[in-house]
Amino acid sequence: MSLDEMTQAVIAFIRAHEGWGVPIVLALAFGESLAFISLLLPATVILFGVGFLISGSGIAFWPIWCAAAAGAFLGDWLSFWIGLRLKGDVGKYWPLSRHPDLIPRGHRFFERWGVAGVFFGRFFGPLRASVPLAAGICEMPTATFQIANFASAIVWATGILAPGAFGIQWMQRWL
Repeated sequence: MSLDEMTQAVIAFIRAHEGWGVPIVLALAFGESLAFISLLLPATVILFGVGFLISGSGIAFWPIWCAAAAGAFLGDWLSFWIGLRLKGDVGKYWPLSRHPDLIPRGHRFFERWGVAGVFFGRFFGPLRASVPLAAGICEMPTATFQIANFASAIVWATGILAPGAFGIQWMQRWL
C-alpha cells in the first residue's frame, strides 16, 4: 500500500466514522513521536490531511487538536524514558539498529542546542525520533524536558492541523 493510498484510507475512515477521529489522531501523533515507530509510520502526511478533513466536514477542531498534542507529548515522553533506561544500548534495537546514524545525529543536535533542541527537534522528521532519546541518554532533567516537550507538542499539533482546518476558510475570506 502506497503512502497516498494509506493516507486516503485513513482520511476516508475518519470521514465515515467521525467518532474514531480522536483515538486515531492520538495514535498517529503518538507513533509519529515515538522513537521506534516514527521510522515506520508516515503519520505527518495523514495528520495534515486530517486538518483538511476538519475544514471540509465540520469535524470539531479542538478534540482532534488535543489528541494530536497529547499523542505527540506522550510519544516523546516515552522516547525520553527509553533513553533514560537503555542509555547507549538503545541503538541495538530494531528499527534503530537499521538506522545507526539517527542516534548520533540526535545526540549532536541535543548537545549543541539543549532544551531548544528538544523543542525544535520535533519539527524535523529524522530528529523527531532521536532527540528525545538523546535527551534521556544524556540524563536531561525530567522537568526541563517535559516543559520543552509540552510546548513543542502544542505548537506542532497546531502547525500540522490548523493550515488545513483554517487555511481554506482564511483564503475564502481574504482572497
